Amino acid sequence: MTHKFSLPLVLSTLLFLPSTLPAEQAFPGTDWVDQPNPLASELAEPGGIFRVFAGPYPKSFNHYLENSVTAANIFGLMYESLLSREPLSMDSAPGLAKRWTVSEDKQTFTFHLDPAARWSDGTPITAADVAWTYDTIMDPTHLTGVHKVSLERLNPPEIIDDHTIRFTAKEVHWGNLLYAGGFSILPKHAFEDVDFNRLNFEFPVVSGPYRLGRVTEGSRLQMERREDWWAGDQERMQGLLNFDTIEMRFFGDRDLAFDVFRRGEFDLFAVYTAHIWANQTSGERFDRNWIVKQSIHNHSPRGFQGWAMNMRRSPFDDVRVRRALAHLINREKMNRTLMHSAYALHRSYYEDLYGLDQPNENELIPFDKEKARALLTDAGWIANPRTGRLEKDGRPFVITFLANSGDADKFLNIYREDLRDVGIQLNIERKDWAAWAQDMDEFNFDMTWAAWGAGLYKDPEGQWHSREAERAGGNNITGFQSERVDELIERQREIFDVEERHALVREIDAILVEEVPYILLWNLDYTRILYWNRFGTPDHVLGKFGREDSARQYWWFDSFADADLAAAREAGESLPPRPAIVRFDDVFMGAPPAPQLAPPTD
Repeated sequence: MTHKFSLPLVLSTLLFLPSTLPAEQAFPGTDWVDQPNPLASELAEPGGIFRVFAGPYPKSFNHYLENSVTAANIFGLMYESLLSREPLSMDSAPGLAKRWTVSEDKQTFTFHLDPAARWSDGTPITAADVAWTYDTIMDPTHLTGVHKVSLERLNPPEIIDDHTIRFTAKEVHWGNLLYAGGFSILPKHAFEDVDFNRLNFEFPVVSGPYRLGRVTEGSRLQMERREDWWAGDQERMQGLLNFDTIEMRFFGDRDLAFDVFRRGEFDLFAVYTAHIWANQTSGERFDRNWIVKQSIHNHSPRGFQGWAMNMRRSPFDDVRVRRALAHLINREKMNRTLMHSAYALHRSYYEDLYGLDQPNENELIPFDKEKARALLTDAGWIANPRTGRLEKDGRPFVITFLANSGDADKFLNIYREDLRDVGIQLNIERKDWAAWAQDMDEFNFDMTWAAWGAGLYKDPEGQWHSREAERAGGNNITGFQSERVDELIERQREIFDVEERHALVREIDAILVEEVPYILLWNLDYTRILYWNRFGTPDHVLGKFGREDSARQYWWFDSFADADLAAAREAGESLPPRPAIVRFDDVFMGAPPAPQLAPPTD
């Protein structure tokens, strides 16, 4: 399976404005002060190396050209946006912009850049860099499709002076301030003469806390911490981003990556496969606490995963066929036999919009071959009496499943048998990550496995609006189109009340479940991590909203713990255990409620 698709945190954690504003309201408020991050540990100290599994080697480090978690993580260490986020409330906070204002009509946003902000070559960061980055993303010849979705709601920015830039929105939208303040700014002077579509692996000028270090193509990347980062001395950055080097290790196969992790060749491994968590986390390294095993329960948004069907192609353009194919996946058997019944089966594309006060009434599509057969017959697929294979207009029913690793085989083998029983042939085509991603950008597939991240606040437009169905490199990979969904998406744009807007998203969700663009699979509501016991961590481990990627923000290399680990391994002795289950709300008492319940008011 793949976890390619996820918007970067700064783009997927959405911001809300109050329903009324004075003629022009200035942010941050007069009570805002630069102070330590409440989630950072006072014990944290800089230094050391942190080695993590980062998935398959990306086709580009340029997140504007590759819409993947890995590219977003790399880019996020090198480049900054105008705004950042407070770690508990998710209110806006200064980034490259020291202050900003919002007009009464909620369509004009003026940002005042911090005069101290500098590129790594010492050049000041100016409004010209912001304007050039916007123009570069919006250039129709540039392969920045998914990032155009939000920025095309804004007119080209107006440069007021070197440190002031103004965005005017084409229409009111609850996310406009986020879109204007949330995209990574690039250095005009370094890249304006470069073919942007070929800007993949070399980024000599950065603004953020890390720069590219040693790169071993296909296998590893080292990010080196910048001692001269312009924002490094700010109070809110103390105790954060502590590692001198963050090394990303790349493997196309998670099982292989896990074997390398157990040998001690890298430090952190997030577990996405139940058989590893259940069956392969015992033995001396685990029993003696040399490797820490923890389940982290916090307020991290939950996405969805499923087998995407290309609705641009027959027979996937027929909802009866899509629903039949969903009835033919035995998720209960897969969960029981392959995943130790560890997962909750999806019945939604927005699982975290439901709870005790808002039960999920969507249909949980069951495994039912008779319903599948009836739907296929109704769609005109008839079994050939000689071969038993389904045919329509003389064409057999054959599905090619596009995979980028062998991780999916054990699931697809079960699915293939049930498909064969009703007369459908399933072929598996494997490609490496880059080739697979290229096919996704060009919608060149029948079915594939895709997992999507989520933001705290849901904006369905980029993934589900009909306009996005043919945008190359976009997020609407299934080609889903619905006039009713388009209408609901357009209605929610001007709604600033989060609950009212999410009610519309739940209505969209019900339509998606009915239309079956994906065969929905399963998910967890917590994060499973393994790591070698040489690091200091805050008690909450991953923050309020973070997943495994946030370890690089909050953790630090503990030289004493590292020495204790080495001594314990040498002597065959045990280390003190760490908590097996960490619940943010238990260890960080007094934390405000999750924004789903109390949205920010700026």
